[in-house]
Amino acid sequence: MTEITAAEALQLAQDASWREASGLLIDVREQQEWDRGHSPLAVHIPMSEFSSRIHEVPTGRRLLIVCRSGARSARVTSALLDAGYDAVNVAGGMIDWNRAGGDLVGEGPGPAGVE
Repeated sequence: MTEITAAEALQLAQDASWREASGLLIDVREQQEWDRGHSPLAVHIPMSEFSSRIHEVPTGRRLLIVCRSGARSARVTSALLDAGYDAVNVAGGMIDWNRAGGDLVGEGPGPAGVE
């Protein structure tokens, strides 16, 4: 399986031309994790809903798949690769994304963060 570091994913995701031309960051954490803090550049499709929402995942784009630490996103990445998608796991997940300086926005009171 293909993996990139969170710092590499952050650099790609922040590149507007990359996003417009070919890339998409997909966060597969569950709703409460997303609400606590997520990248403003990400699309949210929780792992628990992924199989029923696979039709929302675009083909022909490089997909960066992220979760909290990289374990769940590795499983989703593997399934996407098996289905013919161009998917890459973000090693270290949102924990390392945050450490690399990636922006986080939250949906609730208090500062955004990663659980």
